[in-house]
Amino acid sequence: MPLVDTKKMFEMAYKNGYAVGAFNVNNMEITQGIVEAIAEENSPLILQISRGARSYASMSYLRAIIDVAVAENPDIPIAMHLDHGDTFESCKQCVDDGFTSVMIDASHSSFEENIAITKQVVEYAHANGVVVEAELGQLGGIEEDVVGVSADDVANHLTKPEEVVEFVEKTGCDSLAIAIGTSHGAFKFKTAPKLAFDVLEEVARKLPGFPLVMHGSSSVLKEFKDLINKYGGDMPDAMGVPEEAVAQAAKLSICKVNIDTDLRMALTAKIRQVFCETPAEFDPRKYLGPGREAIKQMVKHKLHVLGCAGKADECL
Repeated sequence: MPLVDTKKMFEMAYKNGYAVGAFNVNNMEITQGIVEAIAEENSPLILQISRGARSYASMSYLRAIIDVAVAENPDIPIAMHLDHGDTFESCKQCVDDGFTSVMIDASHSSFEENIAITKQVVEYAHANGVVVEAELGQLGGIEEDVVGVSADDVANHLTKPEEVVEFVEKTGCDSLAIAIGTSHGAFKFKTAPKLAFDVLEEVARKLPGFPLVMHGSSSVLKEFKDLINKYGGDMPDAMGVPEEAVAQAAKLSICKVNIDTDLRMALTAKIRQVFCETPAEFDPRKYLGPGREAIKQMVKHKLHVLGCAGKADECL
């Protein structure tokens, strides 16, 4: 089957209390690890491409890799999504490039400007059969070019439930990324975070049945943090969102959970391990292969945390 959009995925996720994993891709090995996990667990999939990924690998290479993944897994619904589009022009380009879903992140603008920019993207995307994710509220941390508020200020930039109905009605967006205390990157928090589930529940009450999205949701898994530090890394204070909190959000109205940092850490940890244990190794296949396998096993684990393992068939 060809690439799909996220409408049916989100409809079933909301109805049945799970979230679809949205995984960022930058190269062949990362994509292979994700897709192999998805195929074995029979899960729907959102492959995300950021501006940084397009700059690193070029869209033509990334699209070709994704096309192969789609062709080799005809029974798995796969969407191709733009992560954190920052302008109308960048979103338009991705719509024209064949993305089935785009995100416009104008959350750093004023409420009125966010509405205006998002509406412009929605009108163009919908005219071309593409769905749109928007963002309201601001996360902390840093992800490529996306710089959030400081860790100490995250609680002051949560999504305001009283704004969500007006925002969705005026923009026509198809899903909404909300800020409930998560943060981008590996160094998210100094102590374990307490997510604002009261905000999530109030937003869901005001937007019944509407798909919500959680960014900044990597857990910075201890397994990979320990390997990185053991083999020469320096990530002693890296801390992410506890998986039990992610699982709880997925059981509520969160239909899409973004995961990027955990992919990077799995790949980096295994490469460091190979280099330290076999320092004479120079064959990229001998360290990228184990990295790919680490990503695969991590993604399989995440699919069960999100509850979307085994849900591919109902999303077709």
